[in-house]
Amino acid sequence: MGRAIALCGRSGRIVSFLSAVHCLSGCTPQPAAERRMSDQGKSSVSTLAGAPAPGSDTYKGWLFKWTNYLKGYQRRWFVLSNGLLSYYRTQAEMAHTCRGTINLATAHIDTEDACNIVLSSGGRTYHLKASTEVERQRWVTALELAKAKAIRMMNDQSGDEEPTTQSDRSEGIQGTLKTLISKLDDLSTCNDLIAKHGAALQRSLSELEALRVPVEGGEKIKGVNERATLFRITSNAMINACRDFLDLAETHSRRWQRALQYEREQRIHLEETIEQLAKQHNSLERAWREAPTLSANTPRGSERPQKGEASDEDEDTEYFDAMEDSPAFITVTATENTQHRSPLRKRRSHIPDKPNYSLNLWSIMKNCIGKELSKIPMPVNFNEPLSMLQRLTEDLEYHELLDKAARCESSLEQLCLVAAFSVSSYSTTVHRTAKPFNPLLGETYELDRLDDLGYRSLCEQVSHHPPAAAHHVISQRGWTLWQQITISSKFRGKYLSIMPLGAIHLQFHSSENHYVWRKVISTVHNIIVGKLWIDQSGDIEIVNHRTKETCQLKFSPYSYFSRDVPRKVTGVVSDSGGQAHYILSGTWDDKIESSKIVQSSKGGSGSEGKQKTVYQTLSPKLLWKKYPLPDNAENMYFFSSLALTLNEPEDGVGLTDSRLRPDQRLMEAGRWDEANSEKQRLEEKQRAVRRRREAEATDGFQPQWFHKRKNAITGETTFVYKGGYWEAKDSQDWSTCSEIF
Repeated sequence: MGRAIALCGRSGRIVSFLSAVHCLSGCTPQPAAERRMSDQGKSSVSTLAGAPAPGSDTYKGWLFKWTNYLKGYQRRWFVLSNGLLSYYRTQAEMAHTCRGTINLATAHIDTEDACNIVLSSGGRTYHLKASTEVERQRWVTALELAKAKAIRMMNDQSGDEEPTTQSDRSEGIQGTLKTLISKLDDLSTCNDLIAKHGAALQRSLSELEALRVPVEGGEKIKGVNERATLFRITSNAMINACRDFLDLAETHSRRWQRALQYEREQRIHLEETIEQLAKQHNSLERAWREAPTLSANTPRGSERPQKGEASDEDEDTEYFDAMEDSPAFITVTATENTQHRSPLRKRRSHIPDKPNYSLNLWSIMKNCIGKELSKIPMPVNFNEPLSMLQRLTEDLEYHELLDKAARCESSLEQLCLVAAFSVSSYSTTVHRTAKPFNPLLGETYELDRLDDLGYRSLCEQVSHHPPAAAHHVISQRGWTLWQQITISSKFRGKYLSIMPLGAIHLQFHSSENHYVWRKVISTVHNIIVGKLWIDQSGDIEIVNHRTKETCQLKFSPYSYFSRDVPRKVTGVVSDSGGQAHYILSGTWDDKIESSKIVQSSKGGSGSEGKQKTVYQTLSPKLLWKKYPLPDNAENMYFFSSLALTLNEPEDGVGLTDSRLRPDQRLMEAGRWDEANSEKQRLEEKQRAVRRRREAEATDGFQPQWFHKRKNAITGETTFVYKGGYWEAKDSQDWSTCSEIF
């Protein structure tokens, strides 16, 4: 919603893919580089003094342009003229040296934050930064106007006078198509008549030539024969012209089809924008109604930012251009009578700050190289106050993507949203370097959000060695998800590899589309020296087993020497025949976009000898955008808004629920010494139960809510939900649960 929307023209872009996977050029600015840019800005503030107003033919001014990781942002003089944006190191260079030019007619204009502008053109991405938000908005307005004018000029030069509005354009195209069909019918009728009469004339001439006639009559017959020959030549020429006309009509028909498809995409984009605006308007109305209560309950000494003070919230505020002569705000009526709904539970938005306890990680890890991490006794100092079951439940952070996918009529568009959901589950890991608690055998975790979010989720630890958890989610909004994940982790000395094993299943109720995919490898770097950081790498193949449509996702590993944007994800969505329909691009910690393919062609050979496929696409469409972290997240283990609520005490949960685990609860409260003692007690109790079970020669541990079944699609035998948990919760009958805490 924060991006500028261009409402006129078509901005297709050529995206090059190697082995059907595109590598985006350009790089995302890093915080250190932004600091360098800010320092430069103190001595050379970006200015537009003396520049013409947006909308004029020429627009000039200073902007900061991202160059590379060594130099960061550099000050450049930009000149916008005749649909071209050129830049120079200094104003004096305008006379002799241009450092680069961007054609706005084929460029995509985007905004990142209050001062950033992102231009994408011809497979290249340019990151620009203005000194103020007002200046950024002036540049965006000027760029959008110049782009619209460049597109109009390009269309005028090609001889196409296309209507400006969607309704006029659609009516014009429909009228032209009807006229073409009518003319083709007339030409077809004339062609039939010419063939009929031409054949009759040829027969008559043949009969006349067979008669014996005087010399004068023979001359006349000869003249008629010559005219018949000319008639035949003219008829053939007209038939050839008809063929040319038909070819031309078909060519323009394809172009009009692309134009219509673009208009459909724009209409859908605008409808979604209006829907988002309506939701924001409703939220503002609710906030306004609640404002007196909130202000009355806010003490004078609160940390609420005052006018003029800097706050983190100011940086995330989104601004939209006001529409002239616009009617009142659009209001969407709620589908349910909110007056008769029971008030939703208010979830917590913070936990106690993480204590600043120092501990030498290497002193513990140096004796564990090559060992299975789950078998290493670790103090809670390296943990976060959540269990692996709760981390698994965090995959539902962006469940609304599945809600939206359930309403899709196109299975290919649905697959794009499923792919975005599979990527979104990694967005919470970018700063989460702490280790979750290993669940005890038989430990469970429920997340009942049926009232507000429409789904119920249940996890259970079904195996201890190897550690495996089963997960089942059912939503009233048309989908069911289940998975069994076995975590295999190895400490390699410098880094830690975490390999989730097992398939994720997702089925939509109405269409019965059944998707299956697996997770990629997570790597924790700088175990010995330096700041810990996490990377995701590998490939994901998402398969719709009903339609055989697939999505190939590639998570590119980070490389210091690569020019690619960090944490990059690219993908291709193909039908059952292998034909590509959508291109996916973005990063796993920020956003994913999709671009519909309108044309593809074979290009040259890549660096590995494989032939490139060049795709021409429509403008990208945002599928998923990461939510901002809560205030003070850096002191709360970098938890998201959902993660902050996962360990919140709740009445009526099962006796084996992770919320009731004492060592985890003590750690969250900051009592780490007591938490370590309690953790050792629980682990020893679990070992004693296992030894007793082995001595009694029983059949082994049997999960309470899941049982083993063979999957008909993958052929794997996994634990799936057998039912009974929510019924036990309703009756509060937990008599079958083991006492594990």
